[in-house]
Amino acid sequence: MYLGLPLIFLKFWFVETPRGLILFFASLNSAFLQLFSLPLLTKTYFRPWKNEYRKGLVGFSVAMGIIIKTAVIIVDALLFFILLIGEIVFTVSFVLWPIGALLLLFLR
Repeated sequence: MYLGLPLIFLKFWFVETPRGLILFFASLNSAFLQLFSLPLLTKTYFRPWKNEYRKGLVGFSVAMGIIIKTAVIIVDALLFFILLIGEIVFTVSFVLWPIGALLLLFLR
C-alpha cells in the first residue's frame, strides 16, 4: 500500500491537478469574458453605443460607439491578457514546485 504512494502523488500533482486547474481557468476566462462583455462588444461594434437611432444622430452615434467600444475593447483585451499570463505563471509554478523543492534540498 505505501509503496504506491509516490506514484499516486506524481499522478495527482502532474496529471490530475493541472487538468483541474486548466478546467477552472477555462471557467474563469469564460466568466471574465461575459462579465466584461468582450464578445458582445465585438458583435455590436458598428452599432450606436446607446442604440440612438434618431434622425440626424445616427452617424454621430455610430462614430461615438466605435470610438468608445474601441477603447473598452483595448482595455478588456489588456486585462484578459494579464489574466492569461497570471494563469500560465501560476500553473507552471504549481507544476514545478516539487522539482524546485527537491533541487533546493539536494543542491545545498
